[in-house]
Amino acid sequence: MLNLEKIYQARERIKDVVVNTPFSYAPYLSEISGSEVFLKKENLQVTGAFKIRGAYNKIATLSDAQRACGVVAASAGNHAQGVALSASKFGIKAVIIMPESTPLTKVDGVKHFGAEVILAGSNYDEAYAYATKYGEKNSLTFVHPFEDEEVIAGQGTVALDIMDTCEDLDAVIIPVGGGGLISGMAIAIKEINPNVEVIGVSASGAPALKNSFALKKAVDTISVRTIADGIAVRDTSEITLAHMLKHVDTFIGVDDEEIASAILFLLEKQKLVVEGAGAVGVAALLHNKLHHLKGKKIAIVLSGGNMDVTLLSVIIEKGLLKSERKMKVTVTLVDKPGSLKRLTEILQELNANIVHIAYDRTSISLDYGDANVTIHMETKGAVHQQEIQITLKNEGYLRD
Repeated sequence: MLNLEKIYQARERIKDVVVNTPFSYAPYLSEISGSEVFLKKENLQVTGAFKIRGAYNKIATLSDAQRACGVVAASAGNHAQGVALSASKFGIKAVIIMPESTPLTKVDGVKHFGAEVILAGSNYDEAYAYATKYGEKNSLTFVHPFEDEEVIAGQGTVALDIMDTCEDLDAVIIPVGGGGLISGMAIAIKEINPNVEVIGVSASGAPALKNSFALKKAVDTISVRTIADGIAVRDTSEITLAHMLKHVDTFIGVDDEEIASAILFLLEKQKLVVEGAGAVGVAALLHNKLHHLKGKKIAIVLSGGNMDVTLLSVIIEKGLLKSERKMKVTVTLVDKPGSLKRLTEILQELNANIVHIAYDRTSISLDYGDANVTIHMETKGAVHQQEIQITLKNEGYLRD
């Protein structure tokens, strides 16, 4: 079984490639949670995620003959870049199998590190099946994202960074997908200080490993659906589950709404871009799922920052609406010159900043000569929005 010594050996192998990312106190998060919170910022790692640690350690432990043949991996995200960069450091061939639906930006990111990309399958599982067969046919060593002890040892070096910096922690909160990161980290943490609580957090839309942990046996799910694509793992790994049952104390889940709010919180309050998978630990703390940690000293791993910008824009827009910093109103006007001018003058007087106007005069629900006007505007909170609604109602623009 994997032990602390192997994780120290992994750290020695990867030290010239991997960044010892910042481990920083989070004052605002500490204040609102009632805990003393520190963030391990693996979103600032080379390639933007912790995955480079395990990938590089795995390739570093291959024989010369294996490296001469090259490596293959299946991934649509962080593991792909980790394997590609690691292979480039050794000057060896890397083939990455990615699902056909993978965004071009991710494909280009992997190609940037010199890997060959093959698009195959409609999802990760189909890409994985293709990759294993491709590796066997072409004598390439398959680098698994989590079902490999050398990969797990590399991921465990995150814990060494944390424990070297802060020895008196009460708990460490770790994102969980396939379980490679938490397995390696938990082994290291418990051997260094068995009194530190190890807490795993997964996405509710990908519950296989959480369910398996609760039942103490491997169970798979039929499908997964979550914005945290980095931890959207459908099937349970027997290897990582065994490590987790031995070393992990607590396992909870967070839903997509909670993950989205954590992403927005980290962006606004911590000035950090963190992807969904990396934000689940903060989501658990923000949404009061860890009451027993109040007054405790805790570390949260932000496992990655490779956020899809399209999704980020949606999260920001929804977050502004939920926090009542944006609002949308639709009114019916007589379709004649000056009607819209008067409406916008009222909103100007109310200090509402109009950011978009949509004008519809063809809806079949409208009387001839009328038009629906939808206005999106920036506001200053609930009181401001209430003032706008009351004024528009008094002016006859809104009805009960």
